[in-house]
Amino acid sequence: MMSNNTTTSIGNANETIATEFLESQGFAIITRNYYARKLGEIDIIASKNGVLRFIEVKSAGADFDPVYNVTPAKLRKVINSAYYYMKERKLDMAFSIDALIIRKGDIELIENITL
Repeated sequence: MMSNNTTTSIGNANETIATEFLESQGFAIITRNYYARKLGEIDIIASKNGVLRFIEVKSAGADFDPVYNVTPAKLRKVINSAYYYMKERKLDMAFSIDALIIRKGDIELIENITL
């Protein structure tokens, strides 16, 4: 079993990979690891084409597809945190909940995962 330090290090490294990928795709990164009080965390908040993007980053070992870590419970936390973020900043604009999946060096952005 991995220690929390190792898990945190891997998570941070994958979020850096995700951030670099998003920037290469024309996204403007607003913040990473946004905590919405007790509601949850959003890995990356970015924007592109006037749409605010709340992005959950998932990766896993070779024998498990990380897309299965995007669960309904996790989505609820991200959605609630997104609403909190927008209310806190008095934002009224289009937004999207997305997932960025990292599999063995391949990156897949899944947009509007709540639809």
